[in-house]
Amino acid sequence: MDKQDLNYKEYVEIAEGVYWVGFFDESAGLHCNPYLIVDGDEAVLIDSGSRDDFSTVMLKVMRTGISPGKISHLIYHHYDPDLCGNIPHIETLINSKDLKIISHHENNIFINYYSMSSQKLCIEQLGFHFEFSSGRRLEFIRTPYSHSPGSFITYDKKTKTLFSSDIFGSYDHNWSLYTLIGDVCKDCEPLKICPITRKVCQINGIINFHQRIMPSKKALLYALERIEELDISLIAPQHGSILDTSAAQEIVIKRLKELTEVGIDYFLKEEED
Repeated sequence: MDKQDLNYKEYVEIAEGVYWVGFFDESAGLHCNPYLIVDGDEAVLIDSGSRDDFSTVMLKVMRTGISPGKISHLIYHHYDPDLCGNIPHIETLINSKDLKIISHHENNIFINYYSMSSQKLCIEQLGFHFEFSSGRRLEFIRTPYSHSPGSFITYDKKTKTLFSSDIFGSYDHNWSLYTLIGDVCKDCEPLKICPITRKVCQINGIINFHQRIMPSKKALLYALERIEELDISLIAPQHGSILDTSAAQEIVIKRLKELTEVGIDYFLKEEED
């Protein structure tokens, strides 16, 4: 598979049984990435997307060969409308009293405003994990205030895929499903335009996103340190590009840990300037 020559009108299998079912808008600077995990006859949909993306997401879900009725759980890492906006449409399509939503209780307070019918499960009540009937295990790791109080990330132990939510997200008009960041970026100063490709620098887009979206450096560092404890093959964020190499992951983590102005500090610095 040529990772830079993909048909974004179709789903993309990014790991065994893990599918990107998102929507590509060439004019957008913020790309959203819903993911589907299929294990045998069961499926879980992660951060399903906005209201406008519903038809695209569900068409791609069905093209994987899974009928919507096989989706037993919806996972939402926080409560923003770009993740949760299409919940009412999904509930109507699946039409099952057994459909459950997994999130943190801080998020479920707000998710109730999108959905009143599906049972809400808190990751703490689940012991911070979910298991398919096969034993395939998803682990939930809290990343509070990155960027909301109830934020968390999901780790698929089978494929070592980390669904990182807004962490590693990006504002990026130079978008590709798989990152362009590589070894050549290690010693390069992030600029608006990459001096090599002459395209918008993807690292710059990631830095800008985190400075504006994350409330503080302390919260971001806490999340990054938890992530560094994991054995990761693939980082699949809810915005931006998938980090599919150890080089890309190390470079981005290093750059984010070096940030001095994040959130309120970034705002105050801009005010001073």
